[in-house]
Amino acid sequence: MSLFRKIFGSKSDSSEEELKSSDRGKYMPEIKLPIDERFTINFKANGGKFLYCENLDEVFESLDLILKENDWENKNGLILDANLKDRFKNTNIKIHDSLRDASFFVTTCENLIADDGSLLISSNQIAEKKLGEFPNNLIVFATTSQIVGSIGEGLRGIKHKNKTSIPTNITTIKHFKSQEEKDFLSYGSSSKNLYLLLLEDL
Repeated sequence: MSLFRKIFGSKSDSSEEELKSSDRGKYMPEIKLPIDERFTINFKANGGKFLYCENLDEVFESLDLILKENDWENKNGLILDANLKDRFKNTNIKIHDSLRDASFFVTTCENLIADDGSLLISSNQIAEKKLGEFPNNLIVFATTSQIVGSIGEGLRGIKHKNKTSIPTNITTIKHFKSQEEKDFLSYGSSSKNLYLLLLEDL
């Protein structure tokens, strides 16, 4: 994907040849950034932290670093998703099934939304619980193929993937840092300390 190739050592110099917006005529349409780049910019602006991983070994290494950085190695990590439990069973996470004693929550998501840098989740990830019931610390495992332009695209994708039984409790996580002064748009939403483990799969 274009952004990740730029950041992590593309051999192409074509990015340097791109026109800057100041070099374009004022009546020319704005250049729309690729969705991966839009997502990254908006996600980081929301306060999210992401670790780009080229393979699963890098995912596990990054996960270990997150646990060490936050001193979560001896703390309980909640994982509800059975496939994720199996995938992370040989990591340093003390996998726990109860919300009560969990210090952090490890989950997947439905989609990553480029337009506002949010994560689209559903009952597939959080059952019928509210986000506020989960620990403030989240580690989300996702892939680059899950990045979509808008929430509408994400909702269509959910409907397409789950033709027989559409999940409920669909919501977005957008605020990844505590805000001293919440604006009108963020009022009532849960801020989460969120790490995104993003695996390249395209």
